Order: sequence, then structure tokens, then C-alpha cells
Amino acid sequence: MKCYFKKYTLHFKKQGETSRGVLYNKDTYFIFIEQDGNIAIGECNRFTNLSYDDKTNYEVKLAETCQKLPTEGANIISELSEWPSILFGVEIVLKDVENGSQRIIFPEVIKENGFNIPSNGLIWMGTKESMLEQIAEKLNAGFTSIKLKIGAIDFNTEIELLKSIRRQFSADEVEVRLDANGAFSYPEAKEKLKRLSTFNISYIEQPIRAGQWQEMAQLMDESPIKIALDEELIGINNNVQRKKLIETIRPHILILKHALIGGFQAADRWKKLVTEIDGTWVVTSALESNIGLNAIAQYTAQGWSEYAQGLGTGQLFTNNFISPYTFDEKGLHFHKDKKWDLSQII
Repeated sequence: MKCYFKKYTLHFKKQGETSRGVLYNKDTYFIFIEQDGNIAIGECNRFTNLSYDDKTNYEVKLAETCQKLPTEGANIISELSEWPSILFGVEIVLKDVENGSQRIIFPEVIKENGFNIPSNGLIWMGTKESMLEQIAEKLNAGFTSIKLKIGAIDFNTEIELLKSIRRQFSADEVEVRLDANGAFSYPEAKEKLKRLSTFNISYIEQPIRAGQWQEMAQLMDESPIKIALDEELIGINNNVQRKKLIETIRPHILILKHALIGGFQAADRWKKLVTEIDGTWVVTSALESNIGLNAIAQYTAQGWSEYAQGLGTGQLFTNNFISPYTFDEKGLHFHKDKKWDLSQII
């Protein structure tokens, strides 16, 4: 058995704007295991300035992990709790090995007719004109769930964007969800959530920055809009911490991004804790290549919440890999008859 890793840079078709800055490229890493002529692949999706394991010795840890994997196998997972994106990559590659190195991670979801997961359309931040253009494109295509990133441009402009949507479509016709990426202060959030609620918003992700548990708990109690935790989950790497966060904040919804929270097992634990307080979750991709997206999609296909999921980011790159997936207004679709082309990295 041979194990090694490679770095790969994904290039955006159009720059992606968030409240944390503008994205032109996105680095990711792949772990490979070669055995008996087969090659299994896992993706370690480190997100610069966001991942808990965005550390200077990341590649050193990856090399150490690849050295240990052939002899330790799944036992190495217990050593990677502080390295969530590497942990997830290890989970993926080991499941790929287990299932024949064919990118089949959860065989039980691979049906003859594939599978379909309802997902929202994503509206990136930008000028008012560019956001209106994106919104029109998604609505004209027939999306019934759209997510707007807010917090980087003038708030009144963002209100105008929401007005334009609601002039055309009611909440029964198009679900609107928002992602603030922690852009507001606590006092700002209280006032802005009231204004936003007039547009029948489904939920808003992370209205204030992570780490303010008491303020977030207060918002959960007072907000006229359901609140979802996203960045709040980063760095909460054991079940004691998870339970404390859930009991303190009592979130309505959790946004589960596998590479940021530590993979399949971590997602299972978060789902169990939030459902115990009658909350729910949405599985969302975090700018992975199609290798990581494939693993997340197969995990999600085991059973998703009542919300449309957030699995549309694979279409954003010029040099993503040809895969059995397509994405449209109905969501993410796996086609069993379509093939992978990984010649760019293998």
C-alpha cells in the first residue's frame, strides 16, 4: 500500500465575494492510497483563514498522516481531532478503499437511477447590479430556494434586493435564506433581523461572529427569523464542547460543513445533539472539488432534513473534475451511468 498527498488549486469562474473578502482561487489537498493497482482518493479541504487547521505545519501533518495510514488505517482518526479537514480526507479515502476505489463512499445510496438531493441556488455578494443579475438568473431557471450572502454592501441595498424578489414571488413560491458570515454586531443584528423578517426569510446563517455564545443565545430567543449556526461550529472538536454549545445557544438550525467540523462522525454527533432540542440541520458544501462533494452528497443521500441542502458549489470552478454529478434548479443529481475523469490529478 502506498499513500501520498497532492495540492491542487481550484480556479473560480467568477470571483466569489464574501464579507471576509474576495476569492479568486481555492487550494485543496488530496490523499491517495494505491493498492493492488487501484487508487483511492480523499479530499482534505483546508479553507484559508477559516479552517481550524489552517496552520503553517499543515503539509507536515499531511505527510505524517500519509506515512501512518498504511499501517494504522482507521485508528489514525482518533489522532486527528484537531485537524478536521485532514480527518475528513482520511475518512473519505478509507471508505473509498473499502468500497473498491471507485469513489463509492456509501454504497447503500447508489441506486440504479442514481439519486437527487434538493439544494438551494447561491447568490454571491457583489454590486447591486451583479446580485440582481444572479437573482434573475436563478429565478428564471426555476429555483425555488435561493441563498443570498449579505453583509458586505450597504444594508439598504440588500433590502432592495429582497423587495425585488418578493415583488415577484411569495414565500410559498420561493424560499429565501440569508448568510451573513458573522458580519453584524449584536446590536446591529437585533435591528436588522426585525427589518429582514418582513420578507419571510426562511433562516439566516451566523448573523454575528462566532464565539459570542451568550449574545447568540439571546438572539435565538428574540429573533423573528430562525438562526442557523455555521462558523460557530468551527473548532468545536469533541462531544463535550459540542454538547455545551448546544445547551448554551440552543440553535434552531446547524449548517454542517464536513471539512470544517471534522467529517462524517462529527456531522452525526451534531445532528444527534441538535435534534434532541428539536432543532434541525442543513448539509452544505464548502468549496470542495467534486471529490469532496461526492463524499458529502453520498452522506447526505442517506437522509436529509426538511430544508433544501446547500450542495451547489461544485459548479463554481473552471478546473473541477468531470464527475457523475449535475446541478440545476431541482438540486444535485448523481447519475450512475456517468463516469469520472480524474486525469488532471492521477
